[in-house]
Amino acid sequence: MPVLLQEAIDGLAIKPSGIYVDCTFGGGGHSKEILESLNEEGKLFVFDQDEDARKNVPDDKRIEFIPHNFRHLKRFLRLHKISKVNGILADLGISSHQINEAERGFSTRFNAALDMRMNQSEKKSAADILKTYSEEKLHKIFEQFGEVTNSKTLAKTIVEIRKTQALNSINEFKSAVYPVVKGNPEKYFAQVFQALRIEVNEELEALKELLSQSVEVLEEGGRLVVITFHSLEDRMVKNFFKYGDNEEQRTEDVFGTVKKKDLKIITKKPIVPSSEELKRNPRSRSSKLRIAEKVSNE
Repeated sequence: MPVLLQEAIDGLAIKPSGIYVDCTFGGGGHSKEILESLNEEGKLFVFDQDEDARKNVPDDKRIEFIPHNFRHLKRFLRLHKISKVNGILADLGISSHQINEAERGFSTRFNAALDMRMNQSEKKSAADILKTYSEEKLHKIFEQFGEVTNSKTLAKTIVEIRKTQALNSINEFKSAVYPVVKGNPEKYFAQVFQALRIEVNEELEALKELLSQSVEVLEEGGRLVVITFHSLEDRMVKNFFKYGDNEEQRTEDVFGTVKKKDLKIITKKPIVPSSEELKRNPRSRSSKLRIAEKVSNE
């Protein structure tokens, strides 16, 4: 079930004959609505690195499925002879299909291999990370990507345990580290799994690349609509919309030069799901939608 569906479509301000991109096709819910707003001349490019998503592509000559990560947005649009588009949508949530397929290893609800690769042709799985990363590196990803309260202890525990025990499956991992779990185990493991998933799929690096390329490929007046699901992503999108770059540290220009902004922020505050949507789709609870518009820098 697509999250913040109507709000996302409204945010794109669709021109019927325009060219649009859905960066995270998934089950195709957002794309279906975009197609309904396009006329015969309109065109929709959809990206998804998960080959399973191809099954959801409708038989419609206006849609083009690109089986790659959205970090390659500009390159694949260029291959299709497209230099500018009228709108870009990115729903950064993990798809229901990925969560519900036990063997993909995304969910703490099932016992399966610790996989978590959105693109099955990639080499590095979550189990590989647990097996090979140093204590310092594990500490960093749990702290930064999962905001895990005792990330240092968890990293130390994993490094100790893996000397004598395999951590290949979800249940093996959960029972091995259970003695150091803090607070609600469900919430704790959700944070740990989030950190592993972000690292496996290089999600934050991919988002940085998408944001900077989006500005380059958007037409003047074109809209960028991004739906995030955790604070790291939301902060990154908010800062990019505000400053037009992915810098983590801000330094004052010695000459007081003001960098020209490419984007105008449409949503002063992020749009969040209505109470009706929260009831209908509990998965939407942490989602936030932000909209920006490409402006002229003339």
